[in-house]
Amino acid sequence: MLTVSQQDFIRTAHRVYGKSIRQLKKETGHSRNTIKRMLKGEYQRYKPRENQVCPVLGDHLETIEKWLKDDLKNPKKQRHTARRVYNRLVIEHGFTGAESTVRAHVRKARMNISGYEGKAFIPLCPKIGQEAEIDWGTASAVIRGNLTRIKFFCMRSKYSGKHFVRCYPCERQEALFDAHIHAFEFFRGIFPVLIYDNMTTAVRKVMLGKDRQLQESFAKFKAYYNFEARFCNVGQGHEKGGVEGLVGFSRRNYMVPIPHVESMAELNEKVLQECVNYGSHIISGKERSVIEDFENEKEFLIALPSHPYSNIRNFDGKVDKYATVIVDKNRYSVPTRCAGVKVSIVLSLERVKIYCFKNPVASHIRVFGCNKWQLDPFHYLELIHKRPLSFGSARPIKEWREKWPESHESLLKRFCMKQGQNRGIKDFVSVLMMYQDYTAPEMEAAIGQAFESGASTGHGVKHILFSAKHEEHFAPLEGWPSVSQSDLSNYDRLGGAR
Repeated sequence: MLTVSQQDFIRTAHRVYGKSIRQLKKETGHSRNTIKRMLKGEYQRYKPRENQVCPVLGDHLETIEKWLKDDLKNPKKQRHTARRVYNRLVIEHGFTGAESTVRAHVRKARMNISGYEGKAFIPLCPKIGQEAEIDWGTASAVIRGNLTRIKFFCMRSKYSGKHFVRCYPCERQEALFDAHIHAFEFFRGIFPVLIYDNMTTAVRKVMLGKDRQLQESFAKFKAYYNFEARFCNVGQGHEKGGVEGLVGFSRRNYMVPIPHVESMAELNEKVLQECVNYGSHIISGKERSVIEDFENEKEFLIALPSHPYSNIRNFDGKVDKYATVIVDKNRYSVPTRCAGVKVSIVLSLERVKIYCFKNPVASHIRVFGCNKWQLDPFHYLELIHKRPLSFGSARPIKEWREKWPESHESLLKRFCMKQGQNRGIKDFVSVLMMYQDYTAPEMEAAIGQAFESGASTGHGVKHILFSAKHEEHFAPLEGWPSVSQSDLSNYDRLGGAR
């Protein structure tokens, strides 16, 4: 094979110095025909064979072709790879050739087998203000010092590329609706067509072709905002490739480094600002920025309704023997008097409200996951007062004790020491029940003052709370000497003498 330097030598020697082909043959070692072809025109190297002979694969070509054709009937994830073809040939047929030889033939054979399609995509030019794509992504954030797995919702305009991202603790239907509501407010309108994958929060059942049986609540939401929902073919996420790319872009740019925030609301404020800043970006292949394209697009969007969607879910439940109601695989407490009673539940993204005979009996912050307990200790105090021995092991009390001030523990010990275990606990529970009539700061101040004053019964705490609340009625008269605070330990001794 002639190199460029050899071609240069032959041409120069023949044309400039007049050397003959015979002489050049002796000097270079190349044949006369090779030198003649090179002198006639540009040298094109050797011409490849039209029919490449495969001596090593010769007896195995039909076997390979049969395996690849049979693969067309099998699931895509259970078909032969080139390496698997090579391994089977070695083990089952004693093949002695190289793996690269098998790989080259498998690549060529697949292109000739009927039904094979390469991964090619059609360049699109979306209509202005008509379509947006929806998807969810997963990331991590440090919230209040805890590394938390979060879900983030993405909506992207196909025309302008303007996008909206919002984070949630879950991917439930209430989160999906809430994300849509915030996205519509961000875009100041509704895209006529929204494109989804077949998420279970929207699709109840995938029918033949493009037909889908929708979740009833999603159908109501769609009807309220008057958009058309279009769903991708199963397993064909590239049909909404713009938002698929946005998921990765958001994770790499908005979640790196890992955000450290105090709440999900703070995280969403930061992400929202990033979405606004993206407006100055110019997408590859376009002349105008994202915000300039969106300014032309927004007039084609559907106007927002006068009131946003309520985004609540109503259903019935029954209180179990632990005075809890199971909602979404988690437990929420109600007053113990409601045990065994049917209740109504109003579920929103952030709260769980429970009604008994149309009266509100409990309101909890919603938790996500499985087998979590949201217990309000005030729901159990009345029952614990009747069964004081359960105080030490009662789950709602144990969770509360981890948070309350040290003065509470000190006062409890004094009550038990002065009155005995059972009576002391009952008296202390009666003090805790006062939290329902006074604020937490008032109660903590009163309990601390009662302990410092030597009080050993709940009457001392009641006296301090009552005096503080009606202080103006006991103000000293003008000209009279002010009276110092009484020693509450004397009051307790008088109470004990009766």
